[in-house]
Amino acid sequence: MNRTLVLNATYEPLGVVTDRRALILVLNNRATMIESSGTVLHFATGQLELPLVIRLNKFVKIPYRHAVPLSRRAIFARDGGRCVYCHAAATSIDHVIPRSRGGGHNWENVVSACHKCNHVKADKPLKELGWRLRSLPREPVGAAWRILGTGRTESRWLPYLEPFGVAAATA
Repeated sequence: MNRTLVLNATYEPLGVVTDRRALILVLNNRATMIESSGTVLHFATGQLELPLVIRLNKFVKIPYRHAVPLSRRAIFARDGGRCVYCHAAATSIDHVIPRSRGGGHNWENVVSACHKCNHVKADKPLKELGWRLRSLPREPVGAAWRILGTGRTESRWLPYLEPFGVAAATA
């Protein structure tokens, strides 16, 4: 089943829905198809293209903005899928200050790492190894991170997400 990016009337990313839900929103004139997925749905009296990106026709006010949930996929997205120590492909997460030494499980202390660096570092602090972080880990900001944090983004969604805080993840 395909997924569709839902944008508010102001083009702010709101979330992701199934292609079935997106098609219902478009057919009921609650949303407009911005970009087609290229998948054609055939039925007895015709055919329809399934949407990849839709925009709601009426503005939906979001009363409370949740923080971006800390997850493995969100950490990989924030760090670009690369090890923060050696820049190889990341396969695991690592706590900069080990939890055994009082480090917390939060955005500022969790980074993506390759298996080799994670194994060598183990529960040692960076100073003991003489290592440095390539960039300081921070909590991602912007509406786009609610979608990026799920780890299931389409490359064709990026132009709609870039104005809302995704530039760091695509660089």
